[in-house]
Amino acid sequence: MSDVSAVVVTYNGLPWLEQALESVRGHETIVVDHGSSDGTVAFVRERFPEVGVVEQENRGLAYGWNTGVARTSGRYVLLLNSDAWLDEGAVEQLAAFADAHPEAAVVGPRLRYPDGRLQRSVRGFPTLWRLATEFFYLRKLAPGTEALNAFYAGGFDHGSVHEAEVLMGAVWLVRRAAIDEVGLADDAFFLFSEETDWAYRFREAGWKLLFFPGAGATHVYAASHKGRMFVENLRGQLRFLRKHRGDAYAERARRLLLAALRVRGALVRGDRGRMYREGASWLSSGRVGDLLG
Repeated sequence: MSDVSAVVVTYNGLPWLEQALESVRGHETIVVDHGSSDGTVAFVRERFPEVGVVEQENRGLAYGWNTGVARTSGRYVLLLNSDAWLDEGAVEQLAAFADAHPEAAVVGPRLRYPDGRLQRSVRGFPTLWRLATEFFYLRKLAPGTEALNAFYAGGFDHGSVHEAEVLMGAVWLVRRAAIDEVGLADDAFFLFSEETDWAYRFREAGWKLLFFPGAGATHVYAASHKGRMFVENLRGQLRFLRKHRGDAYAERARRLLLAALRVRGALVRGDRGRMYREGASWLSSGRVGDLLG
């Protein structure tokens, strides 16, 4: 058995949690529950009595990760979404790859949707240009290019090993030595951009994030929030930019996002258009310092 501990943070993720926990069975595992009302805690204690369970207030994913990391002992910590599960043998494959690449703080597998389609799991750090290409739909002009789609790593080859700026946090194998050096995840991020911030800090400290397609996993995607936390997504983007680029840069990003969402809100109807208008309303309610506190 590889020296891997698993941490699963969950909030009403019961429809998929059994598959997630089965995929890491045999490894030290901690489930951090953030107030689920679907019977998650009772289910885990009955079905997986060997799994440690922590019940705590929902203060965000990064806060839950940190709680779990502190209660595990493996040289590697596998951060696993409650709506994701690994292929048979994938934990060992990830650990073996990490052993062979000591420069990697994080190793991520090839993700797919439940229907088997590739889930593009590589991202770029947000910048003003990258936000503009995304929120003004510019990437649709050439979605496979880095110039117009670096935010979603356009053109990234998901068939071979590559270094990445950011790997989607649904399945992260993290080296504990890197955590010890860089520190835990920043729990000021509630749900979005926490892995982006951590990835940035790892890279700033000289570590790498490596995409490894030799291990596979399934990820339902957005199962916990179902796309209903758009303002929180915007908050995460601004928090990242303010932390790493400063107040002035983040304020320019707020204005850019506000302009883009006003356009989107005027063009798009239905629930999605309403979501864009709500996002614009939030962005117009104050400067970055006011919005982030």
